[in-house]
Amino acid sequence: MNSSLYAGLYRRLHTPMVSLRRCISQTASANSAGKQFVHRDSKENNADVKFEFTPENYKRIEAILSMYPDGHKTAAMIPLLDLAQRQHGWLPIAAMHKVAEVLKVPRMRAYEVATFYTMFNREPMGKYHLQICTTTPCWLRDSDSILETIQKKLNIHVGDTTSDKLFTLSEVECLGACVNAPMVQINDDFYEDLTPKDMEEILDELKAGKRPKPGPRSGRFAAEPISGLSTLTTAPTGPGFGVRSDL
Repeated sequence: MNSSLYAGLYRRLHTPMVSLRRCISQTASANSAGKQFVHRDSKENNADVKFEFTPENYKRIEAILSMYPDGHKTAAMIPLLDLAQRQHGWLPIAAMHKVAEVLKVPRMRAYEVATFYTMFNREPMGKYHLQICTTTPCWLRDSDSILETIQKKLNIHVGDTTSDKLFTLSEVECLGACVNAPMVQINDDFYEDLTPKDMEEILDELKAGKRPKPGPRSGRFAAEPISGLSTLTTAPTGPGFGVRSDL
């Protein structure tokens, strides 16, 4: 085992339980049943607040629905809810009602989907949604330091939004980029192979209105070995290689 990986694993396995409780308790509080499944009217989120798709998004709705055969248009529930969320910045109950109206289904059908999938944010969000993975591979690669950097830099905790409404921080489960751990997802972009310095630079660029280049920050292109190729290091052989000469 790589010595640095072994040292990191040893350090993680001997972390005081108070640190482990931090991960568990923060995740639990951020994903509490009340936030996920129960609607409570508020000034900005109630059935009397009007929501309407833009003319451009109605054209997108037509294009989306055209991909589904007659009798199965309701299968477009997820893409239409996603479209509503992208237009509004988050998914209020009025937007769910509009999607149900477009699809000609009971409102409950929209509620069922919006409360099941964590991709739907049913509370106001910042312009940039920072989703940091703290599942095992990222944790072993010191995602705690990335989380700490974000919290100190923005002066917020998991589940909070900055006072300027620019950033919202969430702690999430595996985002599927384990080989590039630690990583964060910001809106639709993945930022991988992070160090605390990388995270600070990304936040500074976002604050400046720029879009940091997504992908690994380590210099590698994608998910190839960070120390270089260990296989397929020579040109492939030509046709007939290794075949008996009498065949």
